[in-house]
Amino acid sequence: MSTIAPASPAQPDLFGPMLRAWRRRRGASQLALALQSGVSQRHVSFLESGRARPSREMVVQLSSALDVPLRQRNTMLLAAGFAPVYRETGLGAPELAPVRQAIDRMLKQQEPYPAVVIDRLWNLLQANEAANAFTVFLFEGPPPPPPAGKPANLLRWLLDPNALRPKLANWEEVARHLVSTTYAEILADGGEPRALAFIEEVMAYPDVPQSFRKLRFEERPSPVLTLDYLVGGKSLSVFTTIATLGTPQDVTLQEVRIECFFPADDRSDALFRSLAANG
Repeated sequence: MSTIAPASPAQPDLFGPMLRAWRRRRGASQLALALQSGVSQRHVSFLESGRARPSREMVVQLSSALDVPLRQRNTMLLAAGFAPVYRETGLGAPELAPVRQAIDRMLKQQEPYPAVVIDRLWNLLQANEAANAFTVFLFEGPPPPPPAGKPANLLRWLLDPNALRPKLANWEEVARHLVSTTYAEILADGGEPRALAFIEEVMAYPDVPQSFRKLRFEERPSPVLTLDYLVGGKSLSVFTTIATLGTPQDVTLQEVRIECFFPADDRSDALFRSLAANG
């Protein structure tokens, strides 16, 4: 199913403040934005002050120059009095079949190591066989059902004391990193209300302090942050990579993440291979 992506209601006279906010968020002067977009500095100033009204093409041109996420570009179009342009298509829609095939290949090639497809808020969309086996191993059985009306969510699993938190030996370090980076990305993407509500929800778990919103400075950080699990007397250490789709023109595709898990040591490698061999 393909629909125009929903966006927050806005009035035409809000475009100027939105443009100014995004320009400042990107650390750009009016001159820098003018040079980047091919629009005169005078016109940028007039748009921000409301002395000029943008065309639909101008909204897209300026928001593209500022690298505004597609979801927020729709909001800017609404603010300027135009209908949203970018669709938010369900990943199962027929028109996304080539993308699904590419993702399926990536997940299959990752075997015997786990790989999952998530959205910008850590909702689980798809997983390979190794990821399913890894999940059962971590939970020592099937994972608990998610809250009513919500999908399984990796960040909830890691922060919930009744889920994976007790299994993670370096939980505080991992939780702080994931919360702080997710919060920073949400703010960088414009602080969309639904995303901010998600952060407030996960921050409400016990012993998740507000200080987790800020990444703690380490003088000598390790080359890569590992997730160190201890499950049923077996230890497992992994790190992950995250891939995104290039040149997306759909909100869903821009927000899709493919996260691949890799063993951080030989013992973990052997455990992954054992899980795969046992089905």
